[in-house]
Amino acid sequence: MSNVEQTLSIIKPDAVERNLDNEIQQLFKDKGFQIIKEKKIQIEKSEAEEFYKVHQTKPFYNDLCSYLSSGPIVVMVIEKENGILANRELMGATNPKDAQEGTIRKKYGISIDKNSVHGSDSPENAKIEINFFFKD
Repeated sequence: MSNVEQTLSIIKPDAVERNLDNEIQQLFKDKGFQIIKEKKIQIEKSEAEEFYKVHQTKPFYNDLCSYLSSGPIVVMVIEKENGILANRELMGATNPKDAQEGTIRKKYGISIDKNSVHGSDSPENAKIEINFFFKD
């Protein structure tokens, strides 16, 4: 039985600023992901606060929200067999220093904050996050 999953991927401001969006999208395609929807947008800090509200009790919350709204981002719905886990594996550890070779964060991440990409961490969050950016 096939388990094709859609998940949300965000190419964050640090990567868009360095014109890495096409390169990162190509990495997804090379790993067998299909990009179902994509758009380049800039969000307000209030929208970032809403998006990251699961983290609102954490010390990094304010910086995270300021950062996500600091420049253009590319939001994508990507799809693949076991897509959520496959995306997390391709992204690598949150801290680029801990990420494995060949992962997006190892290759492009600058720091634990500026780690180039975001991806949903569960099927439930994937639905919520996709709907956040792509309300039908």
